[in-house]
Amino acid sequence: MVSKKVVIRSLSYKEGAKAVEWSCDGSPEFEMTDCDKTERGTDVILYIDDDNKEFLEQARIDALLKKYCRFLPVPVESAGTVVNSTAPLWTRKPSELTDKDYLEFYRELHPMEEDPLFWIHLNVDYPFNLTGVLYFPKIRSNIDIRKNRIQLYCNQVFVTDQVEGVVPEFMMLMQGVIDSPDIPLNVSRSYLQADQQVKKISSYISKKVAEKLEKMFSSDRKAYEQKWPDIEVFIKYGMLTDEKFYESSKKFFLFRDVNDNYYTLEEYAKLVTSEQTDKEGNVIYIYSTDRTAQYAYVEGAEQKGYNVLLMDGQLDQHLIHFLESKLEKTRFVRVDADTADRLIVKADEKTADLTPMQADLLTGVFRSQMPEMKDTNFIVEYNALSADGAPAVITQNEMMRRMKDMAAMQPGMNFYGAMPDMYALVVNTEQPAVRKIVTEAEQALTAEVSPIRAEIETANDEISALRRQLSEKKEDAEKKPLQDEIDSKEEAVGKLREKEEAKVKEYASTQPVVKQIIDLALLQSGLLKGEALAAFIRRSAALL
Repeated sequence: MVSKKVVIRSLSYKEGAKAVEWSCDGSPEFEMTDCDKTERGTDVILYIDDDNKEFLEQARIDALLKKYCRFLPVPVESAGTVVNSTAPLWTRKPSELTDKDYLEFYRELHPMEEDPLFWIHLNVDYPFNLTGVLYFPKIRSNIDIRKNRIQLYCNQVFVTDQVEGVVPEFMMLMQGVIDSPDIPLNVSRSYLQADQQVKKISSYISKKVAEKLEKMFSSDRKAYEQKWPDIEVFIKYGMLTDEKFYESSKKFFLFRDVNDNYYTLEEYAKLVTSEQTDKEGNVIYIYSTDRTAQYAYVEGAEQKGYNVLLMDGQLDQHLIHFLESKLEKTRFVRVDADTADRLIVKADEKTADLTPMQADLLTGVFRSQMPEMKDTNFIVEYNALSADGAPAVITQNEMMRRMKDMAAMQPGMNFYGAMPDMYALVVNTEQPAVRKIVTEAEQALTAEVSPIRAEIETANDEISALRRQLSEKKEDAEKKPLQDEIDSKEEAVGKLREKEEAKVKEYASTQPVVKQIIDLALLQSGLLKGEALAAFIRRSAALL
């Protein structure tokens, strides 16, 4: 492809053989003649064309030889120097090798990278032939599935570094060398993936990696836990994409809680089942995605005696869905999905001790003072929580937030991604400051609001009666006047409600404690920023 002419001169080792020269200029025709070569062997002479002169440069030649002939079993010379290793590390017995040997070979393969965490020496001759060394690099939190991490050889002849289909997808995070004469090398990737021998090799590699991880865990758990931040992405990726690996990983997968304690799946279930089972019999795994930002929520959960997992990794949202499908009667709930009292509902909730008027006024007072944020909606709820707890807490529904998170990671979920963020302000009706707000609001607003409420109630009764009449009419001519009257009264009710809301809002705006409680909740959840935060600081100073 790079030559305008190729000449091959060859002399057989046999006694009396004559040297032969073959030449071709790329056309379908060629010439073959006798030649004057006197030494046995073959010369391949390339007459490089004008567009490919870089292949005459020594550096370019050496780079090609390093890539394709690096471990050929026969010596290769370039500029008088042998450029290959004829007995690479994977062809030797593991018993002959030291850690230093493996590390030096890794540095030869990947000279610019950090030393690996550990390695696996593959060596099997039945039911297929396979040798090689796979290294486990430090992955940290980012998945980088490069297609050239693992090199495939056939009897030490480089074939490709595109090994999709030969190894499981999650193994693409590893680095190293695989050498097998049993893998078909001149067929398509789809054929490779369907080839039974390749499937056996892929399963074997996955099994050996799982065995290595299990051995590391069982032989020195403390050292394994120290490596966990560097290997958890690999293990989680394997669990999500390979069913057999998931079954094996149950023995060495670890949860980490916010206090950096580690638990296997079995250990964690035993730890939390007694305290974290709801009234429906579901075991609730509470988790945090940011132990600093969610500190107040974590503290509240721990004060209830709950354990909080730390699930802040790149794959953890996928893993949560996966484990919920695998673990019987188990649900994951983020620590800020509700108040600490309601994260795990163990009995029927205590109802708030409010009259209908008090409940409406409380909701209206707080709702009228909620901030306006772009692509964010707030609802106001009230609940009878602990008297010594916070007056209000911001929560975010677990399932809605998950849908938003998944939409950000997956195409095809634009519907959820386009939805605004939904938060709830849960007002604690047992907290003294809130009780005071309720009492004062009732005293200040009942006289003004009650007549409006009476008008609304009367109008609604009239609308209901008109609707019953409307349902009995059959002719359009009879229906229209009734429908017009209903529309008119509904419009009037709307204006009455606006009038009521305006009075409640006007009153609430004169109550700095209401705004202070809201901002404290926003501050706790990390939603109070910029101008609103500055206003909160000024108001706090004034209240002091």
